[in-house]
Amino acid sequence: MSFIDEINRRRTFGIVSHPDAGKTTLTEKLLLFGGAIQEAGAVKSNKIKKGATSDFMEIERQRGISVATSVLAFEYRDIKINILDTPGHKDFAEDTFRTLTAVDSVIVVIDVAKGVEEQTEKLVEVCRMRKIPIIVFINKMDREGKDAFDLLDEIEQKLHLTVTPLSFPIGMGYDFKGIYNIWEKNINLFTGDPRRDIEETIEISNLESPELDNLIGDKAANTLREEIELTKGVYPEFNEQQYKEANLQPVFFGSALNNFGVRELLDCFVDIAPSPRPKESDTRLVDPKEKGFTGFVFKIHANMDPKHRDRLAFIKIVSGKFERNVPYLHVRHNKKLRFSSPNAFFAERKEIVDTSYPGDIVGLHDTGNFKIGDTLTEGEILQYKGIPSFSPEHFRYINNADPMKSKQLEKGIDQLMDEGVAQLFKLELNNRKVIGTVGALQYEVIQYRLEHEYGAKCTYEPLNVHKACWVEAEDEKSEEFKEFKRVKSKFLAKDKRGQLVFFADSMFSLQMTQQKYKTIKFHFTSEF
Repeated sequence: MSFIDEINRRRTFGIVSHPDAGKTTLTEKLLLFGGAIQEAGAVKSNKIKKGATSDFMEIERQRGISVATSVLAFEYRDIKINILDTPGHKDFAEDTFRTLTAVDSVIVVIDVAKGVEEQTEKLVEVCRMRKIPIIVFINKMDREGKDAFDLLDEIEQKLHLTVTPLSFPIGMGYDFKGIYNIWEKNINLFTGDPRRDIEETIEISNLESPELDNLIGDKAANTLREEIELTKGVYPEFNEQQYKEANLQPVFFGSALNNFGVRELLDCFVDIAPSPRPKESDTRLVDPKEKGFTGFVFKIHANMDPKHRDRLAFIKIVSGKFERNVPYLHVRHNKKLRFSSPNAFFAERKEIVDTSYPGDIVGLHDTGNFKIGDTLTEGEILQYKGIPSFSPEHFRYINNADPMKSKQLEKGIDQLMDEGVAQLFKLELNNRKVIGTVGALQYEVIQYRLEHEYGAKCTYEPLNVHKACWVEAEDEKSEEFKEFKRVKSKFLAKDKRGQLVFFADSMFSLQMTQQKYKTIKFHFTSEF
């Protein structure tokens, strides 16, 4: 298969939603269709100890939530699909925001009963800013929930999307009879048996045909006819180009837990989703079809296998071919590295790959060379943009609870911070370490992982900080900057890269500082 054919058969997408909308369950069912797993794990049930395939950290299994993005790949209809299953919980949003830099399209999962929730709004906002094509999947149709038209209105108003349904539910909850697939013009009847729903689609090209009444009853058939007529009048006709330009969002209905409506979603996704797209770097726009290899690190995961203390850097390949044992330039360090065992993923299962193509995600064993946002190339000096650290909202001092294990604690904190789980700051005044996170649940994850993966124990102390801002001075030798450093010395810290950070204890003090020191800029993301 030629290089261009390999690129064209790649689809790399992320699944995003509010927690509990069924994101991880949908991921499992997509993998079932790809034949990647024989039996989907019960994500929430504690009786069944299998757990979800994509949740492989111990703490994820205990909590029943995803706390790290996992990467899964499978083949379907000769298309190579790479899924990034992201955490929905807002405390892990930063991981999700970074993952969105590595996808070419997105599936947004919405719970039929809860509708559009806060976290979904934030994530869709990021997708819209980046012009990422979106497909919406309305999940849990076998439960009582909001009316289909009300949901479509809510998606348009709250998420500012232009939607067009490509499938439509017949009833809901107790009356749920199935789905009419507008895209393929057929009906899939709901039996409640997940093994059967995959097969049973009935071709119906004309909704006026009496066959429809025989299948679902007169009342449901007439309602469906009216609703489909209404969708034609209210919503724009689907246009693939509009979807790829992120101006139109197709909507599908189904029940991931019952494996219902998932095949329709996947078939349409394979037909319309974009293959790898060009990406902006600091010097130029890089096209996937270019021969020279480039890629960037969007995630680092320590201890994927606790027995081996291994650390993996996840690289999204943007252009060219990535080949095993070929030396590539690490742009930030300006040195060549070669990789003898690059991995392709399937949750816990990893396979060594010889060649990877644009759109693929490769895991590279890392001894501490990589940070999030690093770029690898065949030799060209360029840096990919748009992978910032966000200003944390929670701050605590971290203390060593076991003086015998200070080395392990140092190493653990160092590695977990490189993962982007949280950010480490050192106070200028006394060198005390402060951990800043986007969400409070991160502290539990850090404590748990330090103990279980590094054998180190830590305690926290509260620290009253409202916001951390990265400081940029027009002239570091100016009297104003010197005065700022002297007056605010108690509130200054350095981040891991040695950049100066100002801790504001309230919104008011931040505004006053900004007004007083006119030549100093205060940034809320680290990429300025």
